[in-house]
Amino acid sequence: MILEKGRVCLKLAGREAGKYCVVVEPLDESFVMITGPKSVTHVRRRKCNVVQLEPTTEILEIGSGEDSEVEAAWKSSGLLKKFYIELPKPKTKPAKKE
Repeated sequence: MILEKGRVCLKLAGREAGKYCVVVEPLDESFVMITGPKSVTHVRRRKCNVVQLEPTTEILEIGSGEDSEVEAAWKSSGLLKKFYIELPKPKTKPAKKE
């Protein structure tokens, strides 16, 4: 089973089980390179066995597969709302006491 570039998948195993990721590059018939990216779905870029992925019907249009490009594709696609993915809120530093 070969998953094409840009395919959105659900991770089934490991510490990131239950989270969505995007196939960045097919490596061979058993492995693909995936990313969330971490700033969107909390899945870091890694090599993953295709047995641990459940492909969805959605495909993101990504070029080179850089995390910033994948993040922009997630935001422009409307899939964040469809899959109920909430982006992390930016951290603010507490005010210094004087």
